[in-house]
Amino acid sequence: MIGFIGSVFSPWYRWSGRQDPENHCCLNVATYGPGSRFTMTDRGRAALRRSADTFEVGPSKMHWTGRQLIIDINEWGAPPMVTPVRGQIILTPQAITSAEVRLTPDGAHIWRPFAPSGQISVRLSQGHHWDGHGYFDANFGSRALEADFDFWTWGRFPLRDRTICIYDATRRDGSRLDLAVEIDSSGQVKGVDAPPRTRFARSLWQVKRETRADPGVMPRQRLNMLDAPFYSRSLVETRLNGESTTGVHEALDLTRFRQPLLKPMLALRVPRRKGWVFPD
Repeated sequence: MIGFIGSVFSPWYRWSGRQDPENHCCLNVATYGPGSRFTMTDRGRAALRRSADTFEVGPSKMHWTGRQLIIDINEWGAPPMVTPVRGQIILTPQAITSAEVRLTPDGAHIWRPFAPSGQISVRLSQGHHWDGHGYFDANFGSRALEADFDFWTWGRFPLRDRTICIYDATRRDGSRLDLAVEIDSSGQVKGVDAPPRTRFARSLWQVKRETRADPGVMPRQRLNMLDAPFYSRSLVETRLNGESTTGVHEALDLTRFRQPLLKPMLALRVPRRKGWVFPD
């Protein structure tokens, strides 16, 4: 689940010239397995309300209580599965970090790992009811992702007594980001040396994928979660500094995303509803 102000993957935001991010906001929800749904309705500024502890977009809402992040979801699945996606997600962080990471030297893109580890409760329509571990992070940017990056991967891998997050990217100027941080149960964050980047099998859309792995270890996909012409999300198994782990992995091909012909394809999955207003 991702909340957007300035929906970076919305073709409508791109076609608008990206001058008014608050006029292109959404709550993206993706579920997997039987009854899976994908929602990413691009909404106008009349559908956005926010305060220090609450983010509302259309009929959906995220609220921070001081201890938990409560997400109330009331969305519609994207075509061809246009059915309601409703319910609630509650995330209880193990700890909150104060870390902030610049993904470009000038700080135009920033990553905040607010809560890399926590307990999560999911109660959604289509039968998605489960409890487990989850995480909460955020990205902030003042330029389009494809303006500064050609390719990036991100991964969150739980270990025995800590969590490791990996952010690797190739910037358009040819420089590289090679970032690995560990977060312990108290929320302390430190940079660490991680094994080298290691290629593994491409996605169904042939998106290149890589993550970190000990020498001689080939990462492998355990579950395909979301597959698009420019994006892959999956559960990936690897070994980091002698410890086996399975975590969420993302690969984003921004060279492909820059292609103009991709935007009309995206518009089919990202409907625009600019006229929604709050009933009160």
